[in-house]
Amino acid sequence: MSGPVVTHPQQEPLASSDQLTEYFRGGGKPVSAWRIGVEQEKIAVYSDGRPVQFDGANGIEELLRRLQARGYEGVREADRLLSLSGRGGTVTVEPGGQVEHSGPALRTAVACRDELARHVREVKEIGMGLGIHFLGVGLNSFAGLKEIPWLPKARYRIMREYLPTKGRLAHNMMKCTATVQANLDYDDEPTATEKIRMAFGVTSIVTALYAASPISEGRPNGYSSFRAAIWLETDNDRCGLLPFVFEPDFGFRHYVEWALDVPMFFIVRQGVYRPVQGITFRRFMREGWNGERATLDDWEIHLSTVFPEVRLKTHLEVRGADAVPLPMAYALPALWRGLLDDRQACQAAWELVETATMDEREALRRAVPREGMNARFVGRPLHELAVELCRIAADGLSHLPDGAADAALLGPLHERAAANRCPADDMLEDFRTHRGDPTKLVAAWEL
Repeated sequence: MSGPVVTHPQQEPLASSDQLTEYFRGGGKPVSAWRIGVEQEKIAVYSDGRPVQFDGANGIEELLRRLQARGYEGVREADRLLSLSGRGGTVTVEPGGQVEHSGPALRTAVACRDELARHVREVKEIGMGLGIHFLGVGLNSFAGLKEIPWLPKARYRIMREYLPTKGRLAHNMMKCTATVQANLDYDDEPTATEKIRMAFGVTSIVTALYAASPISEGRPNGYSSFRAAIWLETDNDRCGLLPFVFEPDFGFRHYVEWALDVPMFFIVRQGVYRPVQGITFRRFMREGWNGERATLDDWEIHLSTVFPEVRLKTHLEVRGADAVPLPMAYALPALWRGLLDDRQACQAAWELVETATMDEREALRRAVPREGMNARFVGRPLHELAVELCRIAADGLSHLPDGAADAALLGPLHERAAANRCPADDMLEDFRTHRGDPTKLVAAWEL
């Protein structure tokens, strides 16, 4: 006779939304244990700018196979190799073949730089043998949407059906865009909410400083960050700024209440993705779905399918930057560590933007994709605020363990903010210099 079925606590049915609030509180860590991580995506192309296919002898799956042979553990779905783990993080593939490295949680931005540099060296070495080049840009600059193949992943098949019902550029977001983001810790709810509020307050400044997607389908598109413009037309239910974070009583409960009412894409049972026709998590908790009950595992998956500019899990994810050349990618965790992990710096950064109304914050989010650092906010040119933000981050790092070495990574940001020049400006200059020749531009923008 078989014994009783043992259920993991995360797989037990949820009884109350209070458990969801406690889930976030349980993510708190002592300040001494705070870490930072980086997730970096890159656009994979052949030497003439054509998008890399997933299949074939020179495709993304072959790249993953060769990486796996270096000591990674492969993850398969329907017998297709789709991601890898080990060797200091995970390597995954986004819907349009963007290759992403999710690094481990490390103590300093310098440690994040070293791990990211190791990963890039490795994939470039393998890519060279396959004719694959990796670009540090926020958007596939050469291919049209139909030319870019879909990754054969169940999660993305469901998303690609649902999202276009919400936003006309949803498929562009999935297949064409690339980002670099930083993940940071908090110790308790008051600290987390202060960090979230400030990060939402300054995220559009960071978007402008990191703008790197002015070229699409082989020509200038009129934007500094077309990636950011695409997110405006993806799904307003789950993307963008969250007005309640700017309220004085903001807490985890408010984020829970918002996420409860975001429509779901799917649930996962026995490794199978099952579309749920856009029911909200609140309804799933209350009524169930096809005999299934909501669990904490479902909540974690649901949280990975909401895309605000700052995302709360059991850590914080700051998501507003385009993928960029490596010196700026290395600077991102240093910038956010300085701003978020030092209490004085967090307060000083908030004071830069605290007088803005919600309408002004949203107007800036919509202006930055075209205007970049030439936009204005709280009565000042955005590039002046970027200069201040970089200075505050450097000051914050000076109060943190090993912060001086991290602060040295901010050099490219100080220079760009002072010069009012984002990576998009360099890309447009390269485009003019090389007369739009994809082969020369691939060589210029390769990591």
